[in-house]
Amino acid sequence: MFPYYNELLDEEKEELTEAIKILINQTFMLERKYDNKTERYLPNRVYRICERHLDFIKEYFKISDIDVIENRQFSVIYLKSKNLQGEKLSKLTTIFILILKLIFDEQMNVASNSIHVYTTLNEVYEKIQLFRLWNNKSISPTEVRRTITALKKYQIMEILDEMGNLEGDTRFIIYPVVNLVLDGQAIAGIIEQYQEEEEEEEEPLDGQISITDQDVSE
Repeated sequence: MFPYYNELLDEEKEELTEAIKILINQTFMLERKYDNKTERYLPNRVYRICERHLDFIKEYFKISDIDVIENRQFSVIYLKSKNLQGEKLSKLTTIFILILKLIFDEQMNVASNSIHVYTTLNEVYEKIQLFRLWNNKSISPTEVRRTITALKKYQIMEILDEMGNLEGDTRFIIYPVVNLVLDGQAIAGIIEQYQEEEEEEEEPLDGQISITDQDVSE
């Protein structure tokens, strides 16, 4: 394994080290990402580096009992292991992932071919209300920003507007990584679990969900 690495040029070694660090940090690596400056999907340089050295990277992570998988259907390279301890996600972040998965599936089901999936904060809130997943009318903007930051880190979505001014019409792109985080069979169980939890709360969900400066306990 290491003879392969030692035979690389210094520049290639630096690129490979950078790519491995990024893959460890974010778990998922997309082949193409949306660029807000050009408003287009652009090839991901780091993905190409991982793809070029994929056999080496697989052997490298195999030492830690971690599989490196290239999913060609969704154009994603990612890490997978039963022993891999990832970041503990908040309840709101988990709910957002669930809703983004539902929206992704809905849009793909009505499309005649591959499309880029877009949504808004209002659409996410409407579905949270529809499935009774949050018992409070207000969600802290601080918590929403934390959720968006986590989802961006793991390549699940990209925000198209300024993070500082979160409004109902704030737009997002949903990346196909959401399919690898949640499968269809898991959705019903998660919805049922959260609905049962919210029904035990004193104040049921009604009216419109909105963002407020008040903190919301989970």
